[in-house]
Amino acid sequence: MGLNIILLFKYVPNTNTVNVDPNTGTLVREGVPSVVNPHDLDAAELALELREKYGGKITAMIMAPPNAMKGIEFLMGMGVDEGVLITDRAYGGADTLATSYVLAAGIRTIEHYDLIITGQETLDSSTAHIGAQLASWLKLPYVYYVTEASLNDGTLIVKRQLESYTEKYRVKLPALITVLMHSHQPRPVTLENKLRAVIKKPIKMLTNNDLKLNIMCTGLRGSPTVVAKTEFIAKIPRKKEILKDKSPQETAAWLLSKLKEEGFLN
Repeated sequence: MGLNIILLFKYVPNTNTVNVDPNTGTLVREGVPSVVNPHDLDAAELALELREKYGGKITAMIMAPPNAMKGIEFLMGMGVDEGVLITDRAYGGADTLATSYVLAAGIRTIEHYDLIITGQETLDSSTAHIGAQLASWLKLPYVYYVTEASLNDGTLIVKRQLESYTEKYRVKLPALITVLMHSHQPRPVTLENKLRAVIKKPIKMLTNNDLKLNIMCTGLRGSPTVVAKTEFIAKIPRKKEILKDKSPQETAAWLLSKLKEEGFLN
């Protein structure tokens, strides 16, 4: 039968050019280049490995503005089968609670799934809330910090890595797991997969006309998180000095002398 996997991900602003709206405390995404959240690529790789081993299908899902279609196309370039983009102006400015509420509704539109996989956290907020909140909405068992997963007698066997030890769990399906950051090396995008995505266009778009959610529970209005204060810190000027074509000993001596000049060493 294989595993029907839903891969949740976020399309995050490039952290080198990110700005924050001082009035709302939310990220300004207009005009800022975005990428698939790097920690979600670990989740994508594990999903692809599970499909290769057990068969099935992977559906990438995201709640985001329309430009996140490029993120789905990127994941399909890695080998993901299809995608669902949930987008509506009513969902803008959502915190993790409002986001998980919408994502749960989107997941319920999928007739059958065995496993939901997402990354540990995102670069732009690092809350790591979405997995647990989604599991709560959907009443699913969940495990964080997963490094390995396999099937055994219709259940999922997972290993998770904590700071100083490893735990092993047997989880009844359907379930949700979040994948430990830096635990998997994401495979590259291939031209064959990119062409398949362009030709077949297996991406579905959902709006609130489809989900029919109470808009008082979505977006900024449905977000209990309040940004009390935002402080902008000026960028530290860099001298950008470069030393080339020197031996390791000469390079170390040069670096020590520079650190002394700047007062970092006595």
